[in-house]
Amino acid sequence: MKISKTNVARLLDKEKISYELIPYEVDEADLSAVHVAQGLGEDPHQVFKTLVLRGDKNGHFVCVIPGIEEVDLKLAAKESGNKKCEMLPMKELLPTTGYIRGACSPIGMKKPFPTYIDKHCDKFEHIYVSAGKRGLQIKIAPADLVKFVNAKVCLLFNTEND
Repeated sequence: MKISKTNVARLLDKEKISYELIPYEVDEADLSAVHVAQGLGEDPHQVFKTLVLRGDKNGHFVCVIPGIEEVDLKLAAKESGNKKCEMLPMKELLPTTGYIRGACSPIGMKKPFPTYIDKHCDKFEHIYVSAGKRGLQIKIAPADLVKFVNAKVCLLFNTEND
């Protein structure tokens, strides 16, 4: 099966960053990262979702967290230099980022936003993030992703066992 490259893949190619494009079966009724992990046969902690938030002081920013987790808005606000923040309304996702729900990637948004990647990415040799298209993931080393998007690695969700 021939996989057509996305802008995300082209951007990584341009910088000679190693990655793999991994297709999966899309279920329009379930666009969750947990469903993606099942489709890939991978640990849902290793498949990261890209969330776009708006802070009260610094505007838009991006959080990349394990798909099975929920972002802690207080932690995200603190890390991003905001007093509080909220998820970007769905109707604003495409005009703000250039991506649709279920295909939002931290790579290649319309403009670069401050990006925060949850520290649990360091537990894995590689993680998965959206390739910018439903049905396609990028398998990439966390350090390469962090460097490419100039992200800060930090804690973005509450955990009881860390």
